[in-house]
Amino acid sequence: PRLVEVILNESKRLVRTDPVLIAETRHGYVCANAGVDHSNIPGDDVVSLLPRDPDRSAKNLAAALRKRTGKRMAVIISDTFGRPWRLGLTNVAIGASGVPVLHDLRGTRDREGKPLTATILAVADELAAAAGLLMGKSEGFPVVVIRGYRYKPAAEPATSIIRPASEDLFR
Repeated sequence: PRLVEVILNESKRLVRTDPVLIAETRHGYVCANAGVDHSNIPGDDVVSLLPRDPDRSAKNLAAALRKRTGKRMAVIISDTFGRPWRLGLTNVAIGASGVPVLHDLRGTRDREGKPLTATILAVADELAAAAGLLMGKSEGFPVVVIRGYRYKPAAEPATSIIRPASEDLFR
């Protein structure tokens, strides 16, 4: 009952309640238990919550890293999400600073010259998923440094990945 209370407090709305709680968080993410997690935390009655403002957390971390190292670094904060119609979990970006979260290819052409009309790459999610493979789930590696990915610095929030309700076929 106390866990459910925490989940409800972290939720904007419940999407599904059976067999598991699927909730929309105050950030707009739809996920199990509103992101409330009790794995990899000591004790039976302690949980972790998503950051209040993951984009601000990423920005603050990027600023602290720059101050400490003198180098500008992009930061992605990720969490593990399940996906409808697919088995398995993957890391997705819930906060970002300095890296483009989306790359809109609409209006460009594929290698055969055909126009792309719907292709928007979720860059931050793809980077988060790649990092998630290296972090593991119980190995205790909360940080991964990705080198060699070329990008133009950007200031768009990770929440821009969330599909607007007006375009969502399932809401």
